[in-house]
Amino acid sequence: MATQLKESFTVSDPDQAWGVISDVNKLVPCIPGAKVISADSSTKGKAEIEVQMGSMGMTFSGPVEIVEQDAGSCRAVIKAKPKEASGQSNADGTVTITIGGDGGTVDAVANVSGKAASMGEGTVQAVLQQLIKQFTSNLAKA
Repeated sequence: MATQLKESFTVSDPDQAWGVISDVNKLVPCIPGAKVISADSSTKGKAEIEVQMGSMGMTFSGPVEIVEQDAGSCRAVIKAKPKEASGQSNADGTVTITIGGDGGTVDAVANVSGKAASMGEGTVQAVLQQLIKQFTSNLAKA
């Protein structure tokens, strides 16, 4: 099941925000329930995230990588391909974050399969939307 989301946000310091979104070690902790497990570099590592899907708590982990970075346009494209710990759910996503002026946008495309997808598109979309809203709030404070 593919889900697309778009969210706008404001930032007080665009340079600071760019510093966060261009480094997985700073970016991942801005996502609620997420942490970096290991980092190969500032653009590549392994992360883990705990997510509530309805009444089920799930832990996903897997590679996360900043696959494109353009400091001139303050744009970063992040790819993640986590699997749920029990192996019953998979997710992969591409998130494009652009910062300009005193704000920015997050464009996310997520593909969820397995047990998590069985929760229904509405639930998956609501969970992802909440994660993005909290992420952009944390990014604005970072």
